[in-house]
Amino acid sequence: MQEMLGCVIATFGRHQLVQHADGAIESARPAGRAHDIVCGDEVRCRRDARHGELHVIEVLPRRSVLYRTNSRGAAEAVLANLNRLLIVLAPLPVPDLFLIDRYLAAAHSARIAASLVLNKSELGVPPPLVAELSAYAALDYPTLPCSASSGAGLAALRAALAPGTLAALVGQSGVGKSSLVRGLVPETAIAVGALVREEEGRHTTTAARRYELPGGAALIDSPGVRDYAPAVGALDARSLGFVEVERLAAGCRFADCRHLREPGCAVRAAAESGAVRPRRYESYRRLRRLREALEARRPRRPRAGR
Repeated sequence: MQEMLGCVIATFGRHQLVQHADGAIESARPAGRAHDIVCGDEVRCRRDARHGELHVIEVLPRRSVLYRTNSRGAAEAVLANLNRLLIVLAPLPVPDLFLIDRYLAAAHSARIAASLVLNKSELGVPPPLVAELSAYAALDYPTLPCSASSGAGLAALRAALAPGTLAALVGQSGVGKSSLVRGLVPETAIAVGALVREEEGRHTTTAARRYELPGGAALIDSPGVRDYAPAVGALDARSLGFVEVERLAAGCRFADCRHLREPGCAVRAAAESGAVRPRRYESYRRLRRLREALEARRPRRPRAGR
């Protein structure tokens, strides 16, 4: 039976769209129930000799994985083999900065480079948001301003994606991710819906989809979200993926400091002095509490001999 390698460019339930090395795209499905397949996966496929159907028989080792926590509290892969995460925000809808922090934490823990993309920049950026973006820049998270409607900044965004890059656009509903893809890859037929209200968007992407960009990079458009909980087990246990916490943790009195109420905590002291942005520290605290709540729900293993 004929075997071939391909890349998953979209998943729909138990079906995938697989792109072969020659650029041809066709539908496939897993050969069994064990495969957890997501957009970005590289897979080995086999053609069914009897029916001609394409089956995914193996998911090749992933170089990186972006995880989330599912409704049961377990880790669930979202996207695979990324080396760049582009977190899209806009002046409207009002940015959920805690959501942005969680994407950044997941990316840092997965060793995926992350940047912010400020779409709808023609609306003007209010001073509080300017301050937040400056704080992110100080943590080595730059912001790329652009406008999908006018085309401003799209050339710079495209140039930031070097050949061989697989990037993903993530973020709130209504920030214009699909519009950005349509501007970056004009030949794509992406339906872009109207906003329900000025301040709250309605997402138009229902499944993550990969697109090839001119120059050798690729871009995944993902559905808009209202919330995102990273898989806490995939986060760095001490810093939870917060780079400022990671930098300061070595100065804590206790090696297992949670950076909440422990005495001699360098992170808490920095937050109280303003050296760490209080809002970011509160974001860390919320994620730490979520981690502990999920860990408390895990079934305990019986002790040996019982």
